[in-house]
Amino acid sequence: MASRGRRGGAPTREDEPRRDERVEQQAPAPQGPVLPPPPPVDYGVFMQGLVQAMQMQTDTKAALQA
Repeated sequence: MASRGRRGGAPTREDEPRRDERVEQQAPAPQGPVLPPPPPVDYGVFMQGLVQAMQMQTDTKAALQA
């Protein structure tokens, strides 16, 4: 029984270097120009636009139903 446990443990040891190689492949070096961070968001303006869009949608539904 103990020999089976040892055999079962061997594949996990063989997989560990493969996991490291996969991580390297998933994170390639960035190519092309590096973009600057996006500008900060003004959430007040965003919410005003969202409210206006919701009101327009409500008005449109009411006009279509009439």
